[in-house]
Amino acid sequence: MSSKPSGSVGWFHIFQRGQHYMKTWPSDKRLAPVFPENRISTATRFGVRFMPPLAVFTLAWQIALGGQLGPAVATSIFACSLPMQGLWWLGRRSVTPLPPTLLGWFHEVRHKLIEAGQALAPIEGVPTYQSLAEVLKRAFKQLDKTFLDDI
Repeated sequence: MSSKPSGSVGWFHIFQRGQHYMKTWPSDKRLAPVFPENRISTATRFGVRFMPPLAVFTLAWQIALGGQLGPAVATSIFACSLPMQGLWWLGRRSVTPLPPTLLGWFHEVRHKLIEAGQALAPIEGVPTYQSLAEVLKRAFKQLDKTFLDDI
């Protein structure tokens, strides 16, 4: 028997879900005023790309200069933790149930997709932000952009 409560997710799976959510969420500028996902995803992608080399450079620089390794190690660990913090936030966000204010809009967008002839899987359980990301991604591909007017 697992010691985790039902519905909880292990930390490694949260990072995986964060990556999946980051890839699924549509990066449309019109969503930015309402949702922080665009900013978090951009910062996380930047961190994944540039923070590990910065951490290595910091350590190598201090070793080459014979400087103090303690602060350099702390700086390197902090630099490497930044993209992980973004993935963690995105992963936790992806499994968060939608608030009532977004739930109605989620169902409206789904209904518009169905009316447009799109086959959608039935909703299982309470819709989450991951569900919203998937519906929005399909809506941006299949519908005209007026569906955003209801946000």
